[in-house]
Amino acid sequence: MILVTGPTGNVGRHVVSQLTAAGLEVRALVRDPARAPEGVEAVKGDLFAPETLEPALEGVESVFLIWPGFAAATAAPVVKLVAAHARRIVYLSADVEDLADDERPTLFHQEIERLIRHTGLSWTFLRPGGFAANTLGWAEQIRQGVVRWPYGEARRALIHEKDIAAVAVHVLTSAGHGGARYVLSGPEQLTQAEQARIIGEVVGREVRWEEMPPDEAREWLLGSWGEATFVDGALATWRSFVDAPERVTDTVPRLLGRPALTFREWAGDHAGDFR
Repeated sequence: MILVTGPTGNVGRHVVSQLTAAGLEVRALVRDPARAPEGVEAVKGDLFAPETLEPALEGVESVFLIWPGFAAATAAPVVKLVAAHARRIVYLSADVEDLADDERPTLFHQEIERLIRHTGLSWTFLRPGGFAANTLGWAEQIRQGVVRWPYGEARRALIHEKDIAAVAVHVLTSAGHGGARYVLSGPEQLTQAEQARIIGEVVGREVRWEEMPPDEAREWLLGSWGEATFVDGALATWRSFVDAPERVTDTVPRLLGRPALTFREWAGDHAGDFR
C-alpha cells in the first residue's frame, strides 16, 4: 500500500494515475473525500492536524509526502507518525542544501528533510528546481498579451510536473534509492521572457514581456502568499538566475531512460489553461 498526500495537486494527481495504471495499491489522503481521484481508496485527513492521520497510515508500506503551505509547524508529529507505520518515505522537497543538526533552516523543506533523516526510515528526497506549472500564474496576462513580472532575463530550467511524478513513481516502485537526494530539472534553460513567448506561440497569441520593479512584485506577492521570508527568498532566487542560470541536471533521463519533457511540451499540455 502506497499513501499519496496531495493527490489532487499538480504532481500528486499524476503520481496517483501512474501508480494505479501500473496496478499498484494506492491510498489518497484528502481533506475532502468528494474531491478524491477516481479508482483509489480515499481517506480523510489533514497534515496540519496530525491526530487525523492514523486511519490513512494503517497498513501503509510507503508514503509519498507533499507538504502544503510554506511552514513546517506540524511536520514533527506527522513525520513521527509516518515512521511508526511505514518503511519508506519519498519527500517532494526543493533544490536545497543539506542542513546540519545545529543549522537554522532557511526553507521549511530543510527542516522537514532533517526530521525525516532522523527517523530511521528508508528515505528519498526529490529536489526539483522551478516548476513549469508556476507559469500558470501568468494565465490572465497571457490572455491579454502582456506578461508583467520581475526579472525577465532570469534563466530557468523548468520541469514538467509529469516528470516529477514519473521519478516519484520510479523511486516508489524500485529498489536502490534509499538515502538518495535527486535534483530534478527540465532539459533546457529559458529566460522568463522566453517562457512567456513560447506559451504565446503554443496558444497562437503574440505575448510580450513587461518588466515589473521588484519592490512592486514584492508587495503583490505578500498579498498573495502572505509569508515575507518565502517572498524575499523567491525574489532573491529569481534575481540570482539573471547572472547564474538555474542548473540543468541529467536526473530525469538517467532514472527514466528518456529525455525530460521540454517547456514547449508542457505548454502544449496546458494550452487550454491559457486560452
